[in-house]
Amino acid sequence: MSNPINHQRRFFLGSAVAGIATAELGFIGSAHAQTLSPATPAAAPAGAPQKLGPIRQIKAGELDVGYYEAGPANGIPVLLMHGYPYDIHSYADVAPLLAARGCRVIVPHLRGHGSTRFLDSANPRSAQQSAVALDQIALLDALKIDRAVMVGYDWGARTACIIAALWPERCLGLLSVGGYIMTNLPANRMPLPAKAEHEWWYQFYFATERGRAGLEANRKDIARILWTTNSPKWNFDEATFQRSAASFDNPDYVAIVIHNYRWRLGLADGFPKYAEWEKQLATLPVISVPTITMDGDSNGIVPPSDGKAQAAKFSGPRTHQVVQAGHNVPQETPQVFADAVWSLASARH
Repeated sequence: MSNPINHQRRFFLGSAVAGIATAELGFIGSAHAQTLSPATPAAAPAGAPQKLGPIRQIKAGELDVGYYEAGPANGIPVLLMHGYPYDIHSYADVAPLLAARGCRVIVPHLRGHGSTRFLDSANPRSAQQSAVALDQIALLDALKIDRAVMVGYDWGARTACIIAALWPERCLGLLSVGGYIMTNLPANRMPLPAKAEHEWWYQFYFATERGRAGLEANRKDIARILWTTNSPKWNFDEATFQRSAASFDNPDYVAIVIHNYRWRLGLADGFPKYAEWEKQLATLPVISVPTITMDGDSNGIVPPSDGKAQAAKFSGPRTHQVVQAGHNVPQETPQVFADAVWSLASARH
């Protein structure tokens, strides 16, 4: 195994992001992180933005997972994991770019989102970090994929980091927006600077029963506010928002979101079956697989960094990039993001 840090809700706590700067996308360290400009996106089709589809379903672990797949079945596997409050359409433009290069692209709805459902209605609706990571290991097993490039931002970045730390044999490489993101419960008890605490208002709101009721009643309005404040320079339209917001109608959405944030704050218990994994994560395991860490230069939650503060959390080859985007990096700058993923995939092929 290895050893984690506290970068979950607090991607911010000790060090904002991870990485040693590079001149290009290869694994060559340099003195400064570079800012990469997104390529000009292709013209959008007339009408509503295209939805990813068809959505497939597969039984994996305790879930019936809804996922999108693109590219050749024998291609380099790439697992693209979304965050909150977003869905698989964060990768609507990234997935075809990677599929065209020969990758087998898998984009799952995380538990509580889209068409993903619990197989047993009696199962606890846990959303602690190891539960979400084990979902992805079960998905890879169900799809008979031994190793994949692990890719994510927000919840997806945390999940990708956990898999890379605890199951490096399943990883061809790691791309993590926000760097080394892992939940460290003792560290989460410590206050952040006032401005940072202000940015996390929704987590404190969800800690209350009023917040639970508010999320139940106003899930889309809350998400729209977060999209706007998380990515202040991203000019998404209403159709693009509604395409993702449909995934929030999952019957387990509120329970999953509430447990995730309350558990992080130490206000909800974890479940015994995940205790051993959480114990390992509490040691802050070092990540040994080839890694790209990435920051958006206009992230409304966590400011970008040069990535140096987290360098000790990566023992393998690693580069850090600052890109022109906010929090939802893959959707805001898909070409740059896909190029970074491809540099990992092609290097390990």
